[in-house]
Amino acid sequence: MKLTIAGATGLVGKTFLKVLEEELFQFDELILSASEKSVGSRMSFRGEEYEVVSLEEALKQEPDIALFSAGAAVSREWGPRFAEAGCRVVDNSSAWRMAPRVKLIVPEVNGHLLSGDDYLIANPNCSTIQMVVALAPLHRAFGIKRLVISTYQAITGTGQKAVRQYELEKSGQRLSEEDRVYPHPILENCLPHCDVFLDNGYTKEEMKLVHETRKILDAPELPITATAVRVPVLGGHSESVNVELKRPFSLEEVRRLLSEAPGVVLQDEPATNTYPMPLFAKGRNEVFVGRLRRDESIPNGLNLWIVADNLRKGAATNAVQIARMLLELEA
Repeated sequence: MKLTIAGATGLVGKTFLKVLEEELFQFDELILSASEKSVGSRMSFRGEEYEVVSLEEALKQEPDIALFSAGAAVSREWGPRFAEAGCRVVDNSSAWRMAPRVKLIVPEVNGHLLSGDDYLIANPNCSTIQMVVALAPLHRAFGIKRLVISTYQAITGTGQKAVRQYELEKSGQRLSEEDRVYPHPILENCLPHCDVFLDNGYTKEEMKLVHETRKILDAPELPITATAVRVPVLGGHSESVNVELKRPFSLEEVRRLLSEAPGVVLQDEPATNTYPMPLFAKGRNEVFVGRLRRDESIPNGLNLWIVADNLRKGAATNAVQIARMLLELEA
């Protein structure tokens, strides 16, 4: 089995390699591909050196599975070409997420939708993935009536250039225009601005949370509103989620459902200051949930605090899980 990673030199591409090594994902050949400026560079995996090749060269080698994290423009051009050649593509960009015929998959939530006919599969947005992993068991048990979401997103979600801006600011160095990814300093600051602003005043990141959540939960009319904030954190996204449920619930039921949910770790012990934090979630593949409490302003309201490593479960881990499910379908 031949596996290729498109965008291997980026933050998510490098995390793909870490996750593949930890998960002992089995394949016979590995092809690392990236943009032309990275072609010829070398990367290590499981003690071996690999030369980075172009996407054209990767396609010529006829891979069986491709993990894409090379940006939406690249995915729109190359994803269908790999799929048409018989390669199963798991794409981490926004290119195909809302395409009607492309499945948007979080294995713990809707992995059952995958079939042997799927050759182009979309990986959801990082902040969406961790949220729906926690919300899906509650949606199945009680039904969700409305969601109000506030995210606190790590700079690694923007990419390597954002990390460089943070490090330059931290060291007190002067930034050139080329170094500046954000319109304002990110060090010791919070920017209520993730991705570009749209005509409705929301950002693309906020609307991804709306549209992708509806698609994954198969709830096209679900009322959702979101505010996405960039914070000076390297290792994970945090979310404050206010849920209005359709049916009455007890906190004991909620805790039981979350404790039993695949991929979820419940951290909810106020007496010992135990709650999810990005510092703890960094480098982990699970979704951490805590600060469970009723919203006493409405009849069936619930507040949750949800944290996960955005490069792992929010990107690479979820994609590798999808790839494993595709292999199992062929077995």
